[in-house]
Amino acid sequence: MSKLDAKIPEGPLAEKWSRYKATQKLVSPNNRKKLDIIVVGTGIAGAPVAASFAEMGYNVKAFCFQDSPRRAHSVAAQGGINAARNNKNDGDSAYRLFYDTIKGGDYRAREANVYRLAEVSASVIDQLTAQGVPFAREYGGTLANRTFGGVQVSRTNYAQGQTGQQVLLGGYSALKRQVGLGKVKMYARRQMLDIVIIDGKARGIVTRNLVTGEIERYAAHCVVLATGGYGTIYYLSTLAVQSNASAAMQAYRKGALFGNPSFIQIHPTCIPVLNEYQSKLTLMSESLRNDGRIWVPKKEGDKRKPKEIPDAERDYFLERRYPAFGNLVPRDVASRAAKERCDNGFGVGKTGLAVYLDFRDAVAKQGKKVIKNKYGNLFAMYEKITGDSPYETPMMIYPAGHYTMGGLWVDYNLQTTIPGLFAIGEANFSDHGANRLGANSLLQGAADGYFVAPYTVSNYLADEITTKVPSTDSPEFVEAENNAKVILEKFLNINGTKTATSFHKRLGNIMWTHAGMQRNEEGLKKALVEIDELKKEFWSDLKIPGKMDEINQELEKASRVADFIDLAKLIVTDALNRKESCGGHYREESRTEGGEAMRIDEEYSYVAAWEYQGDDKEPTLHKEELKFENVEVKVRSYK
Repeated sequence: MSKLDAKIPEGPLAEKWSRYKATQKLVSPNNRKKLDIIVVGTGIAGAPVAASFAEMGYNVKAFCFQDSPRRAHSVAAQGGINAARNNKNDGDSAYRLFYDTIKGGDYRAREANVYRLAEVSASVIDQLTAQGVPFAREYGGTLANRTFGGVQVSRTNYAQGQTGQQVLLGGYSALKRQVGLGKVKMYARRQMLDIVIIDGKARGIVTRNLVTGEIERYAAHCVVLATGGYGTIYYLSTLAVQSNASAAMQAYRKGALFGNPSFIQIHPTCIPVLNEYQSKLTLMSESLRNDGRIWVPKKEGDKRKPKEIPDAERDYFLERRYPAFGNLVPRDVASRAAKERCDNGFGVGKTGLAVYLDFRDAVAKQGKKVIKNKYGNLFAMYEKITGDSPYETPMMIYPAGHYTMGGLWVDYNLQTTIPGLFAIGEANFSDHGANRLGANSLLQGAADGYFVAPYTVSNYLADEITTKVPSTDSPEFVEAENNAKVILEKFLNINGTKTATSFHKRLGNIMWTHAGMQRNEEGLKKALVEIDELKKEFWSDLKIPGKMDEINQELEKASRVADFIDLAKLIVTDALNRKESCGGHYREESRTEGGEAMRIDEEYSYVAAWEYQGDDKEPTLHKEELKFENVEVKVRSYK
């Protein structure tokens, strides 16, 4: 069987998921008690799926590296969560959400998975509302909606500017209920070091207790990874500092294919870099583009204060270039447009690497109270960081590394190429193509966790009822633990002079320069050389103080940076292979006369899935051809 059998059900697109559920293999309630599931990651995908499995009667072991599931980076998803409910009577539907997602992803996503996402979206909102998530309401009590980039309808539900935090708390409460009932065993402050495969199936994991340093073994009938994305490969990104790619890389080295690693989203509305000592950047929600207008001075190098520049001397460049969508074009389009203005000398601020996001007109028309109700906490955050009030002075924003559309390749079941190993949420590649629409990240995580994986994993476990959980003393577990210890000891024994953070910063600079918003063959080839040189230096001059059997955050960082270095090479390899521009992957050699991304459908209409062949060996490319039977593939236009 092909490594890339997507296992898409037969039948019309709108009936595939219902047919799947109607014909799936079932596990009776009594048999669920006999089956164990490991869930790694407890964010907006992991907490719901762990809670759902436990509610169904399975035995669940849940792991996170934070001190509590409440610390998951999902809290940073500020702006909202999509659902095709047509609340505003503006023509929305499941098909419209499906179409907007396919088009927004520049026709590089799998139709069947995307339609399923749209189909269950309304159920996700019902679930979260029932859990008490305080979504904004209209005066009459109905759910309020706002618009996000790349669409022309209002379908985004929100809780001011802290939607991710509130949605996560809904999943967290469900998870903690199951912990209290004894159906979920929660293991916080654990770092997954390896996946254990027995007889070709994922049967457990090896972890390091980040408090004691102890190496631990855990067995189950299957493993679900809900470990998020790898945007922190740029070092400075909108992600939490500890967000990492290690779980995905461990799966990749064990045989799971990695899909579209070069598809990384650059978010257009981020507070610009303030100094060289920063460890992360701060996101300003895309929801702000509903009421904020983006502009730069028409005069190159204009250093006047924004209030001193009259409208006639302002360039509202998104409204000028994309009149149909204006400030609500997709993220990749908005990011490149901002970079183009700054590169040509029209940027603002001390560095010139910023554009204005101005709320003057919105405050004047709607009043400060209305704007505060929509975005109050975001405005407060911006003022605390910069000292400027967005009610009085335009925000300054600039693009930054954000979400990763690439991830572990999965089939329709969300199963990787390793039987029994599933990847959900941002950890997989499946739903967003080459660019993710705003407010679809919370949707995918919650949809996978509440409404997809509980069915597809059960379908897999139906054949495992008579299988006993393997002993953690089996040779495979012993070998995995020994291998993990060897690597950790190798870090400690280098005894060089440079910190893991210093290597991460340098790697981030290489990636941002050559594999960031714009890419070209010369730069990508240069990046490969620089990554190889950095890797040699890392393994010869890394300094890790302390020991393994204690709290050692430098050791944690080192293992993550080592994985980032290997992933960086995979990203660049993928970017070199894909000579077209699509979504967030922008090759300078493939663009229209107007500078827009130009796809090459006859050559690159596929998912690039890479197979590990060994350290420092070229990975093997597998292609999943993308078939579009329900949408017309055409040039993506927002004009």
